[in-house]
Amino acid sequence: MDKLRIKQAVIVEGKYDSIKLSSVIDAVIICTDGFGIYKNKDTAELIRHYAQTTGIVILTDSDTAGQKIRNHIKSIIPDGDITNLYIPEIKGKEKRKTVPSKEGTLGVEGIDISILREIFERSGLLCENGSVSGRITRNDFYNLGLSGKPDSSELRRKLCIKLGVPKNLSAKALVDYVNTVTDLDSLSEIVLELNSEQP
Repeated sequence: MDKLRIKQAVIVEGKYDSIKLSSVIDAVIICTDGFGIYKNKDTAELIRHYAQTTGIVILTDSDTAGQKIRNHIKSIIPDGDITNLYIPEIKGKEKRKTVPSKEGTLGVEGIDISILREIFERSGLLCENGSVSGRITRNDFYNLGLSGKPDSSELRRKLCIKLGVPKNLSAKALVDYVNTVTDLDSLSEIVLELNSEQP
């Protein structure tokens, strides 16, 4: 199966993530070496460079550590094009590891190739796809009650649980994610369903 061509540089945590991803996409892949990104000025500068030129895609693990690394990367980029993609929270252990991660979920390296491929296919980032229309916007989130309303944070939390992603995603991060997995009509149906559930 052909690799998916991505013009942006893709940021992952470790070399095994990079190896796994390189079988799916044809793109520049940069490893943060876990929390090594906090001290490695060269890697940070490289990421800033790509953010300001081709743009970057952040694809860290769905655990707390992955979220911290994702937030740190965003904090060191004053300007540039950043796209956040997320892997689903799937319980399990990578084959090469003797024990599961602290939170017991699979990282990028443990996610099935077909799932990784689908994440990128739905992202709107593929070179051959050209421009993407009909993306879900923050205004759509407001209209659906997912932001700017008294119960928005709780509704977003329910949506995160429904989608199997980290429950503490911000509204902006969740907008990025839903654009990789669904469309506005389907999202509207999910929100309607969540609103109809008993508390």
